[in-house]
Amino acid sequence: LLCCPPTPLFLLILQKDPRGALVIAVTTRAIFNLEEEHKLYLERGKEEYARHQQANQDKPLPPGTAFAFIQAAQYVNEKILESNSAEKDLFDILVLSNNSPESSMRIINSAKHYGLEISKFCFVSDEDSTQYLKSHRVKLFLSADRTDVCNALRRGVSAALVFQQHVQAPRTPLRVVFDGDAVLFSDETDQVFQEQGLEGAVQYERAMEAVPMGEGPLKAFAMHLGKMRKKFSQENSPIRTYLVTARSGRDMGTRAIKTLREWGLAIDEAFFMDGAPKGPILAQIQPHIFFDDSLHNIQGAQDVGVPSAWVP
Repeated sequence: LLCCPPTPLFLLILQKDPRGALVIAVTTRAIFNLEEEHKLYLERGKEEYARHQQANQDKPLPPGTAFAFIQAAQYVNEKILESNSAEKDLFDILVLSNNSPESSMRIINSAKHYGLEISKFCFVSDEDSTQYLKSHRVKLFLSADRTDVCNALRRGVSAALVFQQHVQAPRTPLRVVFDGDAVLFSDETDQVFQEQGLEGAVQYERAMEAVPMGEGPLKAFAMHLGKMRKKFSQENSPIRTYLVTARSGRDMGTRAIKTLREWGLAIDEAFFMDGAPKGPILAQIQPHIFFDDSLHNIQGAQDVGVPSAWVP
């Protein structure tokens, strides 16, 4: 009898259904340290860059800023599948790159070298590769290129700019830190602060205390992460989420907590810093990634070795 050959086991494990998965797209410069190669590309052009990548295709690239985050996401998948081997709600990692197919082998080989569970690679030469994000149902896009990030946000995809740094975040569990205003929440109160100062912002928050805040650019990603988090008890969860905001807990914390409650988004820990530097608490948390809209806070996180992503 003729029959179709069996599907290899590794495909059964690695293939994800994008309709149910939490799809994260990362560029090659976000997941690997390609700063020297990027400099070569800028100074000597695409052809010289391609020759360099082909000549070094068997030399693994060093990890980049988002590397530990992707590793931790892979660990979450392992824990979810241990509980339910048929689970579809998993992280699905997509590498999106402006590398040409000819120069892409080093990227694939590097992922294999580190044992990264990545099966989807998109190598496109188009200047705006973000046009493919929606077709892949991407929920979060991480890039080292500001134009890419802004284009993704305009397309309605949660996105953030990573700054290249050497990080040694522990592998488990996955720890994600969100800033509040203009990241998890809308920037409405920030706008009031810019126009009326701190006193005006406090008065606005008191008047709007019973009204949930609007959605920020990373709300959709945080909600899906929260849904995955609910598969586990708090003690056994491979995911921990944090809110670290410059808001004052006394004057502006109530509305933030009520908004999270209204959304049904559980956060493991929340820190209302009242404008104090975030670096020390981030150093204690040691997240795999920290999202903030303030470059000042991003710099503070980088100073203590925390992988950071700026939401413009």
